Amino acid sequence: MNKAIKLVIVDDHPVVLEGLSNMLAQFSWIEISGKFNSALEAMPFLRKTKVDMVITDINLPEINGIEFCRKIKEELSDVRVVGMSTFHDPAYAREMILAGGSGFMTKNASTQEIESLISLVSEGGIAVNPMLKEEKPLRFLSEQAPIVTRREKEVLSLIADGLTNKEIADRLFVSISTIDSHRKNLLSKFQVLNTAALISQAAKHGLL
Repeated sequence: MNKAIKLVIVDDHPVVLEGLSNMLAQFSWIEISGKFNSALEAMPFLRKTKVDMVITDINLPEINGIEFCRKIKEELSDVRVVGMSTFHDPAYAREMILAGGSGFMTKNASTQEIESLISLVSEGGIAVNPMLKEEKPLRFLSEQAPIVTRREKEVLSLIADGLTNKEIADRLFVSISTIDSHRKNLLSKFQVLNTAALISQAAKHGLL
C-alpha cells in the first residue's frame, strides 16, 4: 500500500485494546492514531483528527458499537467502521452492516484474518469474519433482540424489579433524567409503548 491506514481502536477492556494495538503495530501499512475506552471518549478525537478506519467493540458502555457506528457515519461518512465482539453472532454483523459499517470480526480471529479484513475494508469492500458468514444474506431479523448497552441492561433489570426512576437513579448514582432517557431508549429499541410490554419483550429474548 502507498500510504499507511490511520486507524482508531475503541474497546473498554484494556487487555483487548493493547493486544489488538500491538498486533496491528507489526504491519507497516497500519498507523494506530488513537486508542479509547468508549465511544464518548473517541468521538471528539474523530471530529478533529483525520482517520481512515475505526475498529470498535460492539458492547461498549453507555453507547454500544452499533449506535457509535451510526454516529460516525452521520458526521464522518468517509470513515470506515469495523465492529468486533467476543460473540460469534451473525446478528451483530447484520446490524453493523445495516448501520453503515464496513466489516465485522470476532476477537479470537487470527492475525491473518484481521489483516485481510482490514485490507479489504480499506479498499472499499465489506468484510465479515469467515466464521460468521452464512449462506443467507446478512439482514436484520425482526425476531432478534435489539442490542442494548450494559447500563441499559442494568436499568432494564431494575425496572423489572419494580423500581421507580428515582429509586433506580439512587441505586446507580445517576440523575433521574438519565434513567428517564434510558427508559425511553429501551421502549424505542423494543418498539413498545409501556413498561409491561418492555418487560415482556425483554423476558422473551432472555434479557431478564
